[in-house]
Amino acid sequence: MGAHTLGWGDRDIAEPAGSALADLVREIDASGAWAEDPVWREAFAAVPRHLFVPYYYVYVGVRGGQERRWGGSPDPRDRERWLRGAYEDVPLATRMRDGQLISSSSQPSLMATMLVALRVEAGHRVLEVGTGSGYNAALLAHRLGDDDLVTTIDLEPEITESARRHLAAVGHRPVVVTGDGARGVAARAPFDRIIATCALSSIPRAWLAQCRPGGRILTPLAGGLIALAVRDARHAEGHFLATPAYFVPLRGTGGPEPAPVPLSGVPHLARDDELFRFLLALGRGSLDPEEAYAMWRREGMPGRERYGITVSGDRAWAWLDDPAGPYAWPLPG
Repeated sequence: MGAHTLGWGDRDIAEPAGSALADLVREIDASGAWAEDPVWREAFAAVPRHLFVPYYYVYVGVRGGQERRWGGSPDPRDRERWLRGAYEDVPLATRMRDGQLISSSSQPSLMATMLVALRVEAGHRVLEVGTGSGYNAALLAHRLGDDDLVTTIDLEPEITESARRHLAAVGHRPVVVTGDGARGVAARAPFDRIIATCALSSIPRAWLAQCRPGGRILTPLAGGLIALAVRDARHAEGHFLATPAYFVPLRGTGGPEPAPVPLSGVPHLARDDELFRFLLALGRGSLDPEEAYAMWRREGMPGRERYGITVSGDRAWAWLDDPAGPYAWPLPG
């Protein structure tokens, strides 16, 4: 039984995979992730996740060793563990290099939250930055009902090639591009929606230029998800979603995530607070940690949804509550 043959037609896979997929859909249902757009439920119920993760890695043991789970294992117990894990509501590490994670399949409930927040409509042209396994592109293609409306890009040829195979296995053939996601895909523009499934430290201006006026960009940044309404090729603005989001960093001209910020002078209790760490990440290079802490306490320890980003020409800044308010600071890029 080779990994490339795993499909709904395999008798030892079809029934347990269908049952596991149904369980996953019920779990996402219970989370409320698609409450505002339940049409996404049908897409998740129709696209088999296991076909996109023929193998993946899990961390085991107190020292964080990696175990490779493979659907083509000759041991039926190993195949069962692989299949069961493929339908857990967790991110799955799909590619490692020198012990470093370079690609993953995102947590399905978080994917559902992001796809709902993207607010796609019939006929929309969508660019996905960060192809990964191809699972998210398949969900988009299923929802839109036209593969040609979906373009997905990743830097690594081996990632895009395997994603093409996975997508073809479920009957979808969106446009898969190998390239630098920070540059977008000008040849396929303009797009109505751009969604990234990798972490960025700034907003690529190429995305604004390739998005229609009135379009929407959703991307991970600073451990959150920023949803930007695009006014034109040089202007966009929007708030963060309330949910946390941690992704593999974008590789290419977008650059790696900056180094951690020193926290001397900040109370130890705040250092471990997830919302304060979000503020530090968002203000990195512009906000002094002690001043950030004073603001955070003064403003009632605000959640992510009170923060936003404005892009105007060559400038970009983050803010709390109001783009023109007293709490605003520049962003890189």
